[in-house]
Amino acid sequence: MLNEGKTSKYLKYAIGEIVLVVIGILIALQINNNNEANKARTKELHYLKNIKTDLLLNIENINNFIETRKTKIHSANMVLEYYEGKPLTNLKDLNSNLLNVYIWHKFYQINNTFLELTNSGNLAAISNDSIKNGLLNIDALYKELKGEEEHYRFDTEVLLYEPSFSTLDLNPLTKKYMFDVSNGQVGENAEIPRENFEILLKDTKHKNGFVMAVYEFTIMNGQLERMKDMSEKLIELIVKELKKDT
Repeated sequence: MLNEGKTSKYLKYAIGEIVLVVIGILIALQINNNNEANKARTKELHYLKNIKTDLLLNIENINNFIETRKTKIHSANMVLEYYEGKPLTNLKDLNSNLLNVYIWHKFYQINNTFLELTNSGNLAAISNDSIKNGLLNIDALYKELKGEEEHYRFDTEVLLYEPSFSTLDLNPLTKKYMFDVSNGQVGENAEIPRENFEILLKDTKHKNGFVMAVYEFTIMNGQLERMKDMSEKLIELIVKELKKDT
């Protein structure tokens, strides 16, 4: 009985030790999990702040592109007036509007952080599904915009560049255009040949190029407006998410 009593006390002691060890392990695991969660959250907040910065820069970029393309829509409509019978009395005006449509640039969004997340496979680091989906939706719209730009590039080459390159001497026209837009700092105050413009204004293919410029620049500006709206709403979501840790 004495031995049995000692054995019983020993078993209770051993079980108690095991329980303490298990509890210690569980506490250590919990602390480790909390540390890992804090590290992940810190990393996520870093990404969110950078995404917000990218979005703000991109909105500024969008605004500049929208305003620039509005001037090109205006210029295309001004050129179309000459096709509809406006007297060819101001060659400088026609040349300025013509080249303003000819010279255009593709839009490239500022999304460095999003690209970093997707290229590294770390998009899952963003825990807020609404923010994650917002980023993906903006990227989808951007791809749609690039498709529209590619369509316009083809129209520009076929409808605008081909007829004008075979009819106009662009050397004096570009020199005059550069001279005018730079207030005489670059280019040359060259004489604009009237007869070539008269030939070009009879070219229906070339006219249709300006029709498509009005249409497609309007479409692209609409896409940029949607991207801007989506970006502003996404910024609001990010600000709310960042406030959770303040």
